[in-house]
Amino acid sequence: MEQNQSAEKTKVLFITQEILPYIDQTIKGTICRYLPQGIQERNKEIRTFMPKFGLINERRNQLHEVIRLSGMNLIIDDVDHPIIIKVASISQVRIQIYFIDNDEYFKRKFIFRDASGTFFEDNDERSLFFCRSVLETVKKLGWAPNIVNCHGWMAAFTPLYVNKMYRDNPLFTTSKVVTTLYEDDFQEKMSDALYQKLKYDGLKDEDITDFKTTDYITLMKSAIDNSDAIIFAEKNVNPILTSYVKSKNLPYISYNRYDIDYLSETTDAFFDEIIEY
Repeated sequence: MEQNQSAEKTKVLFITQEILPYIDQTIKGTICRYLPQGIQERNKEIRTFMPKFGLINERRNQLHEVIRLSGMNLIIDDVDHPIIIKVASISQVRIQIYFIDNDEYFKRKFIFRDASGTFFEDNDERSLFFCRSVLETVKKLGWAPNIVNCHGWMAAFTPLYVNKMYRDNPLFTTSKVVTTLYEDDFQEKMSDALYQKLKYDGLKDEDITDFKTTDYITLMKSAIDNSDAIIFAEKNVNPILTSYVKSKNLPYISYNRYDIDYLSETTDAFFDEIIEY
């Protein structure tokens, strides 16, 4: 009986670019540290993924490679890139964090900008690699998420991939995608070659036309277009995106505070609503 109850738990996949204590404290990092805990405490099964940025101290945070999950390769722009999976535990709450690692994309000791503040030219590929690697790892785990919850722009290709590349996989056939929006706007444009990189992945022209010139708004509009619901995590989300969400008539909620009980109760109820929507 216990095994059957466990098998029927709702499964929530959290994909984020930052989590406390691995990245300095931000609203996003705080939410992504405590929300998965609260959702797990409400009897849902969770998996949480983030990039293994080079500034994360592996020894201090006790990261170790998961050999059985590592060893896959992804082709990004006709180049093979190995996926390395590492894991660490937030032991006091029994939560594991999976880290996506790759020497070319994540070894540098910075997150999105170099020491002079310049936006990395390959941030598009880093994001593509991260999103695809998470989904491929979930496939390898054989774990079917009911909810895929994406936090931050680096996870924003995930809704597109789930809906246009992974729907035929039984693990993702009924997954609902929820994008959580933040005030993480950037002003730069991504590589002009992004459209071709997405096309190389096998995506159809009609699904990626807007990516011929890609800025923050383009990226997040794509995430919204491919999501089943939206969460506004901060008050000053770009107003263009706020209006866009409302024009799409998508279900949405807005956070008013960040204590764990409020976040967990509000989001847990919203997830249940979206699964039935």
